[in-house]
Amino acid sequence: MKALITRKLGMTSTINDEGVLEAITLLSVDTHTVISHKTDEKDGYTAVQIGTENVKKLGKSLAGHVKASKVTPNIIREFKQENIEEELNIGANYSADVFNVGDNVQATGITKGKGWAGTIRRHNFHRGRKTHGGRSYRRPGSIGSMYPQHIFKGTRMAGQLGHEQRTVKGLKVAIVDTDKGIIGVTGSVPGPKKSLVIIKESK
Repeated sequence: MKALITRKLGMTSTINDEGVLEAITLLSVDTHTVISHKTDEKDGYTAVQIGTENVKKLGKSLAGHVKASKVTPNIIREFKQENIEEELNIGANYSADVFNVGDNVQATGITKGKGWAGTIRRHNFHRGRKTHGGRSYRRPGSIGSMYPQHIFKGTRMAGQLGHEQRTVKGLKVAIVDTDKGIIGVTGSVPGPKKSLVIIKESK
């Protein structure tokens, strides 16, 4: 299984073998521990629970997992698998070395939250004219007061912008540093610095 729970450090750039400048996103990787298994017979699906970022003080929500695995993870995520491999036995550890330079991956994270935003910023609406008596500068316009006398579902309006889960595909592993616990992928990944980013193998 090629999957990592990482934290975004920031961006830098490198020059590849062809002499082209490439943008690189750096991600920190802590030791991953297999916490438990989900099976078809007991749970209805097959998956592996992975924990990382060990903590000294344990909360009540993690107490049940820790008793079974004898570790104190701060973050736990599940990864569905068709067949659980032998090297993923409960208690097994792995880190950034599961990936090699050149592997195709996808990154999943929570985008930056930007609060309440109007239609111009959120949906790229046009601004109204500011001359010849125009008074509708940043208003969204009619939303159905005459016809159809109700608002259609999905109408683009002002609201919360950002803070949504997004997956970016087509990335490649550019750096793997097991000593420093850093993995670098080409391009940008969603989320602010220090946010969680899930890296998976992309087919």
